[in-house]
Amino acid sequence: MRVVIAEDLALLREGMVQLLTVHGFDVIEAVDNGPSLLRALLTHRPDVAIVDVRLPPTFTDEGLQAAIKARQEVPGLPVLVLSQHVEQLYARELLSDDRGGVGYLLKDRVFDVLRFVDMVRQVAAGGTVMDPKVVSELLTKHDTATGPIHALTAREREVLALMAEGRSNAGIATILFVTEKAVSKHTHNIFTKLGLAASEDDNRRVLAVLAYLNA
Repeated sequence: MRVVIAEDLALLREGMVQLLTVHGFDVIEAVDNGPSLLRALLTHRPDVAIVDVRLPPTFTDEGLQAAIKARQEVPGLPVLVLSQHVEQLYARELLSDDRGGVGYLLKDRVFDVLRFVDMVRQVAAGGTVMDPKVVSELLTKHDTATGPIHALTAREREVLALMAEGRSNAGIATILFVTEKAVSKHTHNIFTKLGLAASEDDNRRVLAVLAYLNA
C-alpha cells in the first residue's frame, strides 16, 4: 500500500515512516511543507495520504488545503488528517467531500501503534475514521438546551462516538459489554432524535451524523 506523509516535525515524520514500513506499507514520499505535499499527492496519487493540518509556510491550514486541492484533482484520494487539537472547522471541511476515505485523528493517537495502523488501512479502503476525542468535543459544542444532541442519553452518546470511529454494531456491543440488539436499539434512537434516516452502511451513517453535527 503506497503512502505519502506530510509532517513538519522531523522526529514524528521519521517515526511514522519507520512504523508504517515495518507494518508493510510503502512510504513513497515524506514531506514537511504544503507545496511539497500537493506536488507529492498529484505526482504519486498514493493509496492514502497522512497529513498534518498545520504545515509550513503558513502554519495555519496549509496541509489540509493541499489535501483538499489534491482531492479535487484526484477524486476519492484517501486522506487521514492529523492535528494537535480538535479543529471543528477542519473536521467539517474534510467531510464536505464524501468521495473516498477520510479520517481525522489527534496526534497522540499515533502512539497507539496497532490502532493507528488499523485506522490508516480503514481510510485507504474508503472508510471514515474519527478520533473519539474529536467526536466528543463536537458533541459538546452542539450540546444546547434546545438542540437535538441534548436529547441523547449518556449511553447513546457513547454509541454515537463509537459509530464515528467506524465500528460496527457488533464491535460497539463488545466494547460496551451489551448485546448487539441493545446497540441496534440505541442506534435507531440516535437517528430518530437527530432526524436522520437510518442506514446499515457504517461509513455512510458516520458521515451523515458528523455532517449534521458540523452544520
